[in-house]
Amino acid sequence: MKYSPLPKSLYIKNRKKLIEKFPAKSVAVFHSNDIMPTNADGTMRFRQNNDLFYLCGIDQEETILVLCPDFPDPNMREILFLRETNEHIAVWEGHKYTKEEAYEASGIENIQWLGSFDNVFNTLMALSQHVLLNTNEHLRADIQVETRDARFIKKCKEKYPLHHFHRLAPLMHQLRGVKEQEEIDQLQIACDITEKGFRRVLSFVRPGVTEFEIEAEFIHEFIRNRSKGFAYEPIIASGANACVLHYIENKEICNEGELILLDVGAEYGNYNADMTRTIPVNGKFSKRQRQVYDAVLRVQRGAMEILRPGINIQDYHKEVGLMMQSELIGLGLLDQTDIKNQDPKWPAFKKYFMHGTSHHLGLDVHDVGTMHEPIAPGMVFTVEPGIYIREEGLGIRLENNIVILQDGYLDLMRNIPIEAEEIESLMN
Repeated sequence: MKYSPLPKSLYIKNRKKLIEKFPAKSVAVFHSNDIMPTNADGTMRFRQNNDLFYLCGIDQEETILVLCPDFPDPNMREILFLRETNEHIAVWEGHKYTKEEAYEASGIENIQWLGSFDNVFNTLMALSQHVLLNTNEHLRADIQVETRDARFIKKCKEKYPLHHFHRLAPLMHQLRGVKEQEEIDQLQIACDITEKGFRRVLSFVRPGVTEFEIEAEFIHEFIRNRSKGFAYEPIIASGANACVLHYIENKEICNEGELILLDVGAEYGNYNADMTRTIPVNGKFSKRQRQVYDAVLRVQRGAMEILRPGINIQDYHKEVGLMMQSELIGLGLLDQTDIKNQDPKWPAFKKYFMHGTSHHLGLDVHDVGTMHEPIAPGMVFTVEPGIYIREEGLGIRLENNIVILQDGYLDLMRNIPIEAEEIESLMN
């Protein structure tokens, strides 16, 4: 791996937290993701299943993790199945985990080749009553392709119809929502790499550059710092493009007098940063641009103060909406008549700020976690208010990543320039 892996003690701890939530006589199965095809004999780059990675740290295809904590033989309570390598695979694909390397990465002592899975699993099932299986239950997931997990669920239910089947996803969401310190450290590295890319771009941008040239500057800096690349498709949106929330074409020329909205983050060790900054192409904000910029920055800082243990995301978003409403009135974009006549289900401020302010961040950019239960220390969130004025061709969003603490927060992007004066100074 390009990245420095986290210690196996983290994965031992994560598995221990999970099995404490199992009913008696349970067996749980986690599969790696498939390698997805493109065209002809092409494939996409492999991306490990985040739940499996969270529990064992193994970053390789065709991997299965089985947990059976009440099995009489202690050696059978944690088993990791790996793809067996050979000389042909070594020549064409490169090195794969040895059993010794897999133990050092995961802390699992019983490592077996994948070919033995069916027989071993049949033995475990004979003494188990409950089967916990994994699915992608992210609220935004739109699953069009049958996964390895889904195929196994059908096979398992057909072969063992009298067992009691359960969902692993709710348990994984609870656990992954609250980060361990080792995970926060990995997120900090991703944010630090993102900072390096942003500082590189600040010295590069000038009237006449293209959005894709800016994208190239980011990816250069990310990869040279041991990132696989972008955590998500980058948004490099100049001028009116910034009013398109998911603009990813990145093909236009950046012109004098425009702003560029940069929604970019680096990945590191499968953990993700998610940053947004908005900068002037010519290195100087106009008076109007500065008014809107400062309004967004005030809302962001106010939102960080609200995002505390005990509040839930829905109530938090309502409070941020009231702050944004006040700023929009101050900018002359809303008035009291608009507020009086607004639809409570779609408040007036949503004309200019139509997305949420925060989401969980971690192994997924939109990470799993609670959406209705109170926020807890150790959760990591984005804070990303924005104002988009289509009639003015002006869009500004500012986004930092913060760790929720018992009595405050830790800003993982505290060193990334955000004050307008500092942006202008670095660009000039």
